[in-house]
Amino acid sequence: MKIHKEGRWILSSILFILVLINIIIYFSFSKVFLDVNIVLSAFTFFFFTYFFRNPSRAGDIDDPSLVIAPADGTVVVIEPTVEHEYFQDKRIQISIFMSIFNIHANWYPIAGVVKYVKHHNGKHFAAYRPKSSRENERCSVVIQTPLKSKILVRQIAGVLARRIVTYASPQKSCHLNEHLGFIKFGSRVDIFLPLDAEVYVAHGEKTVGGETIIARLKE
Repeated sequence: MKIHKEGRWILSSILFILVLINIIIYFSFSKVFLDVNIVLSAFTFFFFTYFFRNPSRAGDIDDPSLVIAPADGTVVVIEPTVEHEYFQDKRIQISIFMSIFNIHANWYPIAGVVKYVKHHNGKHFAAYRPKSSRENERCSVVIQTPLKSKILVRQIAGVLARRIVTYASPQKSCHLNEHLGFIKFGSRVDIFLPLDAEVYVAHGEKTVGGETIIARLKE
């Protein structure tokens, strides 16, 4: 299991701080106190290492009409809704909620060309709440597919998430199995599809980023 590049500096910093704390305790407190702190330190480092894991995924999908899950998590929304930022019309919204136990790397859901990227500062409501899509810190990415359809992917920060990392940039060619970005701690990803898209997932279904087929666009 590899560590995602977004976590390497954080893990190095955590390890340094934990070692420093244990050295101070070694010279200042009893062995019992040191033993307890070593256990807590190991648990803390293991948790953050687990959070920043980066599994290798290489889905073999060559159908340009298929939309793949951009994140691990649970489908919490499937509904027609008005997308106000870019399309300004009604779209099918599919939302995937990521808990702190999910992998937090995000994948491009379809191959194409990035047409729009915008980061918005905002609040930090619980990511599963509907208003988080409009009011939380977020970053929106619009991709035009080879079939000339456009979809919008929105990374949304949650209560614990305080940083959204997005690798997309306008006119960048994007591909399946390529990382779109990373959201640190609990968060959510919304996808806005054309109304005639055929949805393949159900509310409450678990998704695997880069592998689960969630919809098909009309050719």
